[in-house]
Amino acid sequence: MTTNTASAVGPAESLRRLYFVRFGFALVWAGLLFTTASSLGPVAIALLVLYPLFDVVAAVLDARSAKAGCSGVRVAKPPARGEAPVVAAGKPITALYVNVAISLLAAAGLGVAAASGIPDVLRVWGSWAVVAGLVQLFVGAARRGLGGQWPMILSGAISVVAGTSFILQATMDGASLTALAGYATLGGIFFLVSALRLRSTPSR
Repeated sequence: MTTNTASAVGPAESLRRLYFVRFGFALVWAGLLFTTASSLGPVAIALLVLYPLFDVVAAVLDARSAKAGCSGVRVAKPPARGEAPVVAAGKPITALYVNVAISLLAAAGLGVAAASGIPDVLRVWGSWAVVAGLVQLFVGAARRGLGGQWPMILSGAISVVAGTSFILQATMDGASLTALAGYATLGGIFFLVSALRLRSTPSR
C-alpha cells in the first residue's frame, strides 16, 4: 500500500462517520420543524437557530479531521494522468472555516429575524443556504479524490437554488417554514449517499 493510500483512509473514515451523523440529525430536525412550522413559536425558533449551530460544530470537526489527515500526507509519486489526487486538504480546510463564520452569522441572524416574522426568517435562511451551498460545492470538488463527493457537489448546487427560492418565497403571501424541513431532509439524504459512497470506494 502506498503512503498516499494509507493517508486517505483516516480522512475518508472520519468523513463517513460525520456524514452519517449529519444524516440522522437532519432527519430528526426536519421532523421536529415540520410539526412546529405553522408558527414562529419558541420551539421553532430554537430549531432554526440550532441548525446552523450544528453546522458550525460539524464543520469544525470536519476541518480538524482534514487537518490531522493532511499532517500525515506524504505524496510518494505524482498521480497518473487523468487521476485525481487522493487528498486535497488545504483548500477544503480554509473553506470549512469560512463556513463556520457564515453559519455563526446565520444563527445570529435567524435569532434576530424571528422577531420580525417568517418572511425575514426565510430571507436570512435563503441567503445562508446560497453561500453555504457554494462553499459545500467547492469543498466537494476539492475532495473528489476521496470518492463519494459528487452527492456533496450536487447538494451544494441544489442549496444555492433552494436558497434563492426561499428568498423569493419570502415576498409571497402565505410564507411558511415547511419548505425548510424538506430542504434539510434532502440535504440529509445527500449526506447518507455520500457516506455510503465513501464506504464503498476502493482505495487505490
